[in-house]
Amino acid sequence: MSITRSMNTALIATSRFGLGAGPQDARIDDPRRWIEDQFVRYQAAIGGADLLASATQISQDLMDYQAAQKAFNQAKTAQAKLAANGAPAMPPPGASAMLPITAPPKPTGFTPPPPMGMAPAAMPAAMPAPPGALPPAPKSIVQAQYYLQAGRRIRNAVTTDTPFVERMVHFWSNHFAISTEQMAVQGLGGLMEFEAIRPHVLGRFEDMLFAVERHPAMLLYLQQAQSSGPGSKVGLDAAKHGRKVGLNENLAREIMELHTLGVRSGYTQADVTEFARALTGWTVTGIARGGLPKALTDPLPVGSFVFVDTIHEPGARKILGKTYAPQGEMQGRTILADFARHPATAHHIATKLARHVVADDPPPALVKHLAKAYLSSDGDLPTLYRALIEAKEAWKPSPAKFRDPWLWTIAVYRALGPAGAEALGKTNDHALVDSLTDLGQTIWRPGSPAGYDDIAASWAAPDALLRRVELASRVAGQAGASIRDPRALAQHLFSSDLSPATAAAVAGAESPRQGLALLLVSPEMLRC
Repeated sequence: MSITRSMNTALIATSRFGLGAGPQDARIDDPRRWIEDQFVRYQAAIGGADLLASATQISQDLMDYQAAQKAFNQAKTAQAKLAANGAPAMPPPGASAMLPITAPPKPTGFTPPPPMGMAPAAMPAAMPAPPGALPPAPKSIVQAQYYLQAGRRIRNAVTTDTPFVERMVHFWSNHFAISTEQMAVQGLGGLMEFEAIRPHVLGRFEDMLFAVERHPAMLLYLQQAQSSGPGSKVGLDAAKHGRKVGLNENLAREIMELHTLGVRSGYTQADVTEFARALTGWTVTGIARGGLPKALTDPLPVGSFVFVDTIHEPGARKILGKTYAPQGEMQGRTILADFARHPATAHHIATKLARHVVADDPPPALVKHLAKAYLSSDGDLPTLYRALIEAKEAWKPSPAKFRDPWLWTIAVYRALGPAGAEALGKTNDHALVDSLTDLGQTIWRPGSPAGYDDIAASWAAPDALLRRVELASRVAGQAGASIRDPRALAQHLFSSDLSPATAAAVAGAESPRQGLALLLVSPEMLRC
């Protein structure tokens, strides 16, 4: 469908660069300055983060469960052997006390997050289990933390007064995509965004890159935590006993293909393998598959990044024609630094950023402009953002982008202002996250390391639009009597940019609730 309406610069600033216009937005006289002023106000700490469990607590819960499960399975095997030899079969110790691996029941109303370290609808994480029994199922614990983390993310996006910077956090989180489908990652996925991306969103790309690739969530998701060099001390010792240790190339490949250089940028499979060798030794304490001897990781808490020299593949590495001397952990870091400064990385990032904000098929001149700003500033992200803000292509009045489910959902709540806050207050974290799942964009759970698509074709199908209509109706119902005249809200949000068709649809609705729902799924709300 052709979109002929136009947008004024203030609406472009709040909608195309930000997370959606709302009644709370003051008059914007200088849209470009309004965006750049957010760089000063931005707070890296996400609201309510102090209520979340730490990576150490989550990892300790998983490690304790894994140890108890191993002991239980060993006892069960021993019982089976006794039974096979004619002895009476006895249940493993504590079998009757086992807890099923199920998610906690969804609450019917909004409840505030529990104190840090307390598992909702379960015993405290530190409470000892009965003798011989398994501790609370980790799926319950990590799922609870996942929903709390995702809930913090949603509520922060709706209420933030720095929407452009917040949007850049979401952009980079999708760029460095992980999936919380894995149990070991599920409770850590949000922490990677909070700990590795938020603090660096106004810094240098190289620093963000290094923080992300060392984060336990990334190392576990891409199986780097269990990668060992065949020529390492551990590898050689294993070979003597007829065992093999595996070199895992997942992280190396995704760093080169997705995080930095991009596909078809000139690297080879040999480069990927060499980089994977350089990254051996980058692992996670306690919860990496196979574990690590305690002596190698003391005094680090579980769930921490650690470099273990005994599993690092020794020797120099040659990548993209450059030789990197043996430096232990620094070998991988030096390679990452070179990737961050590579022209192919600049072009890859420039293309993705322009596609995210400006157009599904970004103008080549804009991509070149952004790549130049990236390279000339040594990957300084505020310089890159300013180049985007200054680009004339970003301010074309015709809407060119179709909001994905995340951006549309946040824009819906922001558009409602105080009524949106009221609707959020009536909705628990489970329901908020599940609504995005219904729309096809579960938080921190894309189908691949490439992240969610950033083009209209992936989100504008008729059945997807129907699900948006259903959610808009629910939200309109939650807003209740707070918005008695959706016609006035439409005028406030879009002013002269409100199309006659949308104005007529809202005015002709049978009830304020229906009129509000129609406004929330109007072209003005779907495109920016």
